[in-house]
Amino acid sequence: MFKTIIFATDGSAAADRVLLYVEHLARKEEAQVIVVHAYELPHVYEWAEGYADLAAQFRRVAEEVAEDAVSELQRAGVQAIADVRQGPASQSILEAARVHKADLIVMGSRVRDRENVTEVLLGSVSAYVLRYAPCPVLAVP
Repeated sequence: MFKTIIFATDGSAAADRVLLYVEHLARKEEAQVIVVHAYELPHVYEWAEGYADLAAQFRRVAEEVAEDAVSELQRAGVQAIADVRQGPASQSILEAARVHKADLIVMGSRVRDRENVTEVLLGSVSAYVLRYAPCPVLAVP
């Protein structure tokens, strides 16, 4: 049923717990996992002399986050690749789902102090992805 699964990760301990769901589901479905990690550069420092180095460092850290999840999945016998994107997380996840023709997006949900009930229950990124996703979304608390 699910052949291509997007696993959206921010590299947090909570995302590591979601990885267990992804691993189990991917093995059961014999699915490929695309590990998506998005990062945003602090544009307030664009004028600074070392900004290019800072941007490169952000990219390296983002790649490490994604590759750590890929390695964990591969050790469990799951076919996985990384897709690191620069930009807002919600938009990056949706774009990755479209590009890879995902059958499912799996991501964590966060409870934050928000006014919107949906965002309180899911988190703003999860709520946005759930609303606009081109495929089913599994939000793991």
